[in-house]
Amino acid sequence: MGEEYGVSSIQVLEGLEAVRKRPGMYLGDPHDGSALHHCIWEVIDNAVDEHLAGHNPTIEVDLNADGSVSVTDHGRGIPVGIHEEEGVSAAQVIMTKLHAGGKFDNKAYKVAGGLHGVGVSAVNAVSEWLELVIHRKGRIWHQKYRLGVPDADLKAVGKTDSTSTKVTFKPDFSIFSDVVEYDFEMINTRMRRTAFLNAGLQIILRDLRGEDPIEIDHTYEGGLKEYVTEMNQKKNKIHDEVVHILGSKDGNKGEVHVEVALQWTDSYSENIHCFTNIIHNTDGGTHLSGLRSALTRTVNSYAQSRNLLKNLSSLSGDDVREGLSAVVSIKHPDPSFNAQTKAKLVTSEVAGIVEHVVNDKLGEYFEENPSIARMIVDKAVLASKAREAARKARDLTRRKGVLEGGGLPGQLADCQSRDPNECELYIVEGESAGGSAKTARDRRTQAVLPLRGKILNVERQRRNIVKVFTNEQIQRMIRAFGAGVGNEEEDEGAFNPEKLRYGKIIIMTDADIDGAHIRTLILTFFWRFMRRAIENGNVYIAAPPLFSISRGKHVEWVHSEDERVETMARMQKEAPSAKINVQRYKGLGEMNPEQLWETTMDPEVRRMMRVEIKDAEAADELFTILMGEDVPDRRAFIEKYASEVTSLDI
Repeated sequence: MGEEYGVSSIQVLEGLEAVRKRPGMYLGDPHDGSALHHCIWEVIDNAVDEHLAGHNPTIEVDLNADGSVSVTDHGRGIPVGIHEEEGVSAAQVIMTKLHAGGKFDNKAYKVAGGLHGVGVSAVNAVSEWLELVIHRKGRIWHQKYRLGVPDADLKAVGKTDSTSTKVTFKPDFSIFSDVVEYDFEMINTRMRRTAFLNAGLQIILRDLRGEDPIEIDHTYEGGLKEYVTEMNQKKNKIHDEVVHILGSKDGNKGEVHVEVALQWTDSYSENIHCFTNIIHNTDGGTHLSGLRSALTRTVNSYAQSRNLLKNLSSLSGDDVREGLSAVVSIKHPDPSFNAQTKAKLVTSEVAGIVEHVVNDKLGEYFEENPSIARMIVDKAVLASKAREAARKARDLTRRKGVLEGGGLPGQLADCQSRDPNECELYIVEGESAGGSAKTARDRRTQAVLPLRGKILNVERQRRNIVKVFTNEQIQRMIRAFGAGVGNEEEDEGAFNPEKLRYGKIIIMTDADIDGAHIRTLILTFFWRFMRRAIENGNVYIAAPPLFSISRGKHVEWVHSEDERVETMARMQKEAPSAKINVQRYKGLGEMNPEQLWETTMDPEVRRMMRVEIKDAEAADELFTILMGEDVPDRRAFIEKYASEVTSLDI
């Protein structure tokens, strides 16, 4: 498959300059863990490219005990001959030159997920060391690099009957300063998705860092259909069969292949994953736009032709996609993305190609499966009615001045500044803590909104929107934020983060079980009715200290049991005869305003966690389990993780 993959396939465009100085341009943020993990993705993507070219049945990924990572593919092996232009081995060119690889002219590779030679050389540049072992042409070849510079030329060190490439690298943690440990679950999720997208490809993931090594084998013969089935394993399906669409269409640079798997459930949100050449596009792109347009058009066309809409003129895109779980995967010979990390596909022709394929194939499927088509339309009609009821409830409460027009809530202690970029709103549990926070705050930039007791669990009121919007505590928050409510982007009254009065919304609750429950209730409300606030990075969780540890007049604040033990041991070592006092703070109300400012509200010293969505699919499932009606699932979740709880305040 494809032409001969040899030395002549390797083209060079530029060198490695500036990668170590500006790793974010090539690998993502070096401080939040994304760049660290992206190093693995780059090497794995190259291994998957060999599979796409028909030469690699198995990939092995090892997280080694010394902090290094090994990725082995059983493909053809990187070319080892001397590159005519560079005068060194083709393997060394690939490892040390940006934009060097066999993927530019579509001869050795028809489609490729790797970054066209950028990725592995960028990984080499930011690695303390990298070791390359190639099995090719009956020989075993070896080369080692330090900070991207080879120790010596590539040389043969043995004989072999196999072909493969093994890349082992240890990141330079002086570059990845904040997050220096690989997240096994994140890597496992990525490997599972990659295996789903490549039916039949075996990916073996091993974690060799702990006392008990972990090995997981991801092999899925069912491909995208099996992927969607797994996504919906804990949901009630509207139809049992996963709709599977395959098609292709000529583009400007060659044939574009489209594969889509669809299944609707009785849930309230859509869950769509997008991929280009097996790379996960977390921000979607033109293939997502094409899929959405096709779904809206095809479902409406079918429903209208059979008079299934009753008194509705048409269904909105949100109506059609409510409860949808889907995967759209395209293979494109020359895709374009918004950034090096490939989060969003921007190739304009893809929208029309995906829309054309899905329109044709889904229309045919509906004609051949009218009972399934009818169930999908009925689900969308129900969603439309519920959405209209929610809009009316929102409009009614708005006209009454509940959501807007009636001024800010009286309990809100607003800040003086009107610049959202510097304004913060603390949502505080209880009037007592609210009083301390109002006294402690910086009045110019910090506002405080106390809530009384626990807010409504909106997860159990999904169809009773009136009850949600008329809940007093929820009204306080909506009016204080001033940015609307609802996740429906097509509704002008929906939540819009650009209208937020505060750039940071900080949830500050007690460090006990009740506080954790209230925090979860508030986060559930954000997830279901203001998700874009989380996506936009506006939602934070305050981390008040658990203990104050004092020795004479010297006081230190610590945030965990481990910190308490460590701090006490240090203090005792510093002054063996001194008396050490420890006070446990369960409630914010136990602190006086000065203490609350010093520990939790002072921007110079406070600890806060920004709420982020790393995996929307997993987050949606977790909110359903923890806050929904399904007691058996919640019991199973608690039993699974109860052993990890070492201390519990009741």
